[in-house]
Amino acid sequence: MHFNTVSQRILLTFWVGGLWAIGYVAVPVLFNMVFDRFVAGGIAGRLFGIMSYIGLVCGTLLLTSVIYQAGHEWRRSWQVWVLVTMLLIVAIGEFMLQPMMQALKAATPQGFVPGSAEAGRFGLLHGVSSLLYLVTSLLGLVLVVFGLERRAAE
Repeated sequence: MHFNTVSQRILLTFWVGGLWAIGYVAVPVLFNMVFDRFVAGGIAGRLFGIMSYIGLVCGTLLLTSVIYQAGHEWRRSWQVWVLVTMLLIVAIGEFMLQPMMQALKAATPQGFVPGSAEAGRFGLLHGVSSLLYLVTSLLGLVLVVFGLERRAAE
């Protein structure tokens, strides 16, 4: 097994495994065990933020590696486009959606009043963020299942 392949597998495992472990194990357990949803949400937000930066670093390294391996044919590699999509989603979540959600939370330090405009806006942003996280997780799973190397038939 080539060193580059091993490095890619480690990076992919760290990123995608972290996505699944945090998003679908740790955070649900956190909300189940911590009765103050505001506190649980703060901790969950921090965990998701850490995963975003892990994703940006691992994803950039993986993308660079896959483009290098594909050479002049990199545009025809579906793996490149999956990684680009994942990186864009992570960047949108971390640098657009999360600041908007944080601003809403900062404006209402006692929490959202149910049915308020702020609660509705936060719910919408949270829903979009959750959907993007799911898409990223599933795209990552596709890379885990099918791998990062181009096949000879591609």
